[in-house]
This record gives sequence, C-alpha cells and structure tokens, in this order.
Amino acid sequence: MAKEHSGSPKHQQLESKRRRLTWILGVSGLCILFYILGAWQNTTPVPSNQSEVFSRVGCDGSSPAAGDGHSPSSSLPSAPLDFESHHQVEINNSGGSYSFPPCDMSFSEYTPCQDPVRARKYDRNMLKYRERHCPSKDELLLCLIPAPPKYKNPFQWPQSRDYAWYDNIPHKELSIEKAVQNWIQVQGDRFRFPGGGTMFPRGADAYIDDINELIPLTGGNIRTAIDTGCGLIGFLFYCLMAGGGVKVASWGAYLLKRDIQAMSFAPRDTHEAQVQFALERGVPAMIGVLASKRMPYPARAFDMAHCSRCLIPWNEYDGMYMLEVDRVLRPGGYWILSGPPIRWNRYWKGWERTQEDLKGEQDRIEDIAKRLCWKKVVEKGDLAIWQKPINHVQCVESRKLVKTPHICKSDNPDAAWYRDMETCITPLPEVSNSEEVAGGALEKWPKRAFSLPPRISSGSLPGITAQKFQEDTELWENRVTHYKGIINGLRKGRYRNVMDMNAYMGGFAASLLKYHVWVMNVVPANSNQDTLGVIYERGFIGTYHDWCEAFSTYPRTYDLIHASNVFSIYQDRCDITYILLEMDRLLRPEGTVIFRDTVEVLVKIQSITDGMRWNSQVIDHESGPFNPEKILVAVKSYWTGGAKPKAQ
Repeated sequence: MAKEHSGSPKHQQLESKRRRLTWILGVSGLCILFYILGAWQNTTPVPSNQSEVFSRVGCDGSSPAAGDGHSPSSSLPSAPLDFESHHQVEINNSGGSYSFPPCDMSFSEYTPCQDPVRARKYDRNMLKYRERHCPSKDELLLCLIPAPPKYKNPFQWPQSRDYAWYDNIPHKELSIEKAVQNWIQVQGDRFRFPGGGTMFPRGADAYIDDINELIPLTGGNIRTAIDTGCGLIGFLFYCLMAGGGVKVASWGAYLLKRDIQAMSFAPRDTHEAQVQFALERGVPAMIGVLASKRMPYPARAFDMAHCSRCLIPWNEYDGMYMLEVDRVLRPGGYWILSGPPIRWNRYWKGWERTQEDLKGEQDRIEDIAKRLCWKKVVEKGDLAIWQKPINHVQCVESRKLVKTPHICKSDNPDAAWYRDMETCITPLPEVSNSEEVAGGALEKWPKRAFSLPPRISSGSLPGITAQKFQEDTELWENRVTHYKGIINGLRKGRYRNVMDMNAYMGGFAASLLKYHVWVMNVVPANSNQDTLGVIYERGFIGTYHDWCEAFSTYPRTYDLIHASNVFSIYQDRCDITYILLEMDRLLRPEGTVIFRDTVEVLVKIQSITDGMRWNSQVIDHESGPFNPEKILVAVKSYWTGGAKPKAQ
C-alpha cells in the first residue's frame, strides 16, 4: 500500500475541518463570554435584607434613627440602570422639571373627592353631598400632603388591631365622647381600642361569638363581608355620636382572626374617625356612603353584610338601600342588623323615639325583606339575621303576586362606578333547578383562593379560560418570590395594608396569603375585562376605581402599593403626574411602591418621583435583563409637616 504524504488531499481535508471546528468553538466561546459580561454589567444586584432595601431605594439622610420607629437611611447605588439615551417617549404629564413642595399643614387629612368644604356645594337630599365629588382640573394640588408632626410608623399587626399612635391621628376628643362605649382610650402617647361599642358592650369579640351561635362563621363558607357605616336619616352627627360608624373597624378587626375579610364602608365624618382609624389599625376600609349611587363593588360579591346601629333608613326610598345590599350579597348570603329598630320594645326610650315609630320601621323592613325573597333566619336579643335565596326560581314565580319591586332589566349587574341605584331586584344568573346555586357554588375558604372561580368556569368572561387562570396564578407566585429578594419587609411584617392598583384576577393577592397582609384589589373602571367579580369569588376584596381621580381614603393609609402596567393604561387618558401625587398621598412615610412597566414609562415615572422625594431604582425583570418590561422599586422618604423635606 502506498504511504500517505502530508500534502495528500485527504490530509489537507482533515486539517481544514479541524481549523474550521476550532474557529467555530473560539467564536462561540467569545460570544458566551461577552453575553455573561454584558448581563453582569446591566443587572442590578438584588438586596439581601431590609436595611439594604433602604440602602438601594430607601430613605434620605433626614430619616430619624431606627429607635424612633423609622428605618435607617443610606444612599442609592452609584450606577443605576440608565435608559435615557436609548429610549424616548411622549407621555401625558405636566412637563418640565419636577420639584413638588409640601402642601399646607391644613391638607394633612385631605380627601380630594370627599372634601367637606367642596361637599357643601352639593344637594343635601339623600346625603348626595357626601358622595364622591372630585376637584376640577384647576383645583388639583401640585404639592405633597404632609404627615402630622411626630408621625411614627404604625404598630405592626396584630398589635395594631389594639393600638395606634396618637401623633398619627391627633383627635383626643374621641376618647372623651366615646368613653362610655369603651371603644377607644388614650394611654400616654397612643390610642387603645378595647373593642367595645354601643351594641357590643362586652366587646366586638363576644359580639361576633353571639353571631356565630346563630350562623356559622368559622366553617369557611363565609369569607367576604361588608360593614356599612353611618348613613342617612338627616342627622349623621347623631349617628356618629351614637357609635354607628367608628366601631366598624372593631367588627372587621375581630373577624380577621376567623379568616373573614370585612370591607368597612363608611362616610367621612367630622371626627376623622371611621375609615382613618380602621386603616391605621390595619383593617380594610373605604370612604363611602349609601346615598344615591351604587357601592363600587360587583354583584354577588359578599357572603355577609352587617349594619350595627348604622341608622341607614332601610325602610325608606322604596327599600332602595336593602335592594343595593341584595345586589352585592352572594346567593345564600346573610344580612345582619342590630340597633334601631331591632329590639325596639326594650330600647325605645333610650333611642328617644316612640314605640309606634320604631315598630312601624321594623314592620316595613320585614316587608321589604319578604319582597326581596329573603328568609328571616332568626331574631335573638339585639340581632336580626336574614338570608338571601340561592337562586331566583321561586322569586320570579312570586312576581305574579308581588308586583314590586320588579326584577331589573339591566344587562350588567356588576356595573357600579358612578352608577345610580335602582329600585328593582338585581337578577341572579339562571339555573336549571331550584337546588342549584345561581352563578355557581364556591369552595370553602381557604381552598376558594386557588379554585377556578365560577365566573371563569361558566365562560362569563370572554378570553379568560381555566388555563389562563392557572398560568396567572403561577406567574404571580414566581413574581412575588422575586419580590421577596427585593423587599425583605414582606417576611418581616413591615407591610400590612397593601394595594394592587391593577389587580386583574387577584393573583398578586393570592401569592401574599402566607404573609400578614391584606390587599385592596383595584380593577380600573375602564378595563376591557371586568374581573373584580373573579377576585371576590376567590375570597379577596377590592373595588372599582378610575385612577384619573383620587381614591376614597385618607392620606398615609397604605404600606405597599403595587402598580403593574397602570401607567401604560392611563398615560393617554390623564396626566400621570397627578396619579403619582395621589400615590404619594396614599403611601405612608417609608412605604414602598413596586412599578412594573416598559422602560420608557418607568423612566418618565422615575423623573417625576425624584421630585417627590422618593428614592427609586430600576431593577431587571425576574426573567433576566433582556425582557423589555422592567421593575421600578421606590420608597417614600420620611418627613412631616413642620419640617421641610430635604431635597434629594
């Protein structure tokens, strides 16, 4: 056989293949190396503990020491992610450079859409003047709402249920006027809430135990509740002085240990007490009143509704307020009434009303309940309880004899944002037999939180399927796991009151169940898909809202605000500067905001929040630096009225 020479064609072919392979491997190795270096250079390190959160996105140098109840201060990283030279976008905002001064101290408890001064311009009939009346564009404030001097971070839950700092809500007159009701006391530098009230002198806990003896509160069937505060009757002040509103916080607070979330719904009053105290104590609440507009909740939202000495005229206006309660009650839900006129034959002298008047009021309430097809479960002691039917099979049949109220012809019973109440019965979804629960039966809590909501399983929401629901649940589990590395306060109990500004199906709230927080799930009123009913079917609470207007709450009522793609929704509808100023009003000093949006939107947000004395940092998406969506974490700096905020 002939011997191969180095210059033979076969040898040259092998050498060529070897060089080509070496070149490919070399180029691939360089690509991998530069990819890793690029990713490392553009990725923000994740803080490992709470102090590092405030180091990266925390308070300014003016923050008091930790011993004063405030988080330590330190500076931001020297090299934040910078997208300014690469991304340009026009967003609806007030323009120019941003630097917002403090508002006058008289605005410390300012509620823009429930402002008592503006309210005087409106009709007092049916308390319409206490409904939402938002400022016009030229009345909007371009300043930061100040906290009271000596403001401190609220007590952590569950201690906050029983205590609040006096300096945060300096209204000592309440402890004098309510002393005999045993619901609030002043002890040195703090308020103490023993849990008493006019209708539960033994305390809210014992009062709830009394209810539990009549209907089952602890089996998981009752999860969501609404507590209506003072209403009409022409003397709201008397209602408040009688304890008809402020104790809503105690009822809701003590239900929480029974795994029931109660939404306290009460008007702004002259004492700044009801909603403000509830939220300061870590209890869900909103400013609102039963007047002429529907409550901002979907139909079939609550398992239970409650009124304790709320003095709402249930018997007037053709039963309109009972009809509204019926709308928001789930099939089979309960309505609990205590106080006037219940047990009138014992209390009529103390209520300063005649026996005939009180008996007539209760008779009318009983008649309206029957016309609504409610069943009276029990009347015992100071309590009367009715139950809504599980469907309208018999109720529709009864309309042949009982002509009023008729069944509403409205095509959307969930519509509630600035929608007038109606004097008709909100129809329930159709059923195939008299034993079927209209709209679908719910699982018991806590299984309810992760079970497929009936609104989705029935196909009521086009485009939302069981698969999408499951994917959304898993998505938010992963995102909250990522958040835990960014804001360690979740694990340490730093947050109690949480708001999700664009809640969708409530996945964010579901992923926070393991923490001692509650979430106000907001579904924008202009959303393409109305998913608030899904959120309630999961056992969570929330409301409709338009973020071009102020939210129905007091300043400094939320510890953590989550805003996922909110500004992409609103950037063409209203000036985002005012949305951010509203978020500043809602947020407690040293509270945290998590924004999720495109780089362009976050850059604009950050340019505005820098002028609000917020410290912020853009952080990569949980999937890595190449996802176009980014996360902006911001912390509001600590400052109070009487001390000008230090410029950043």
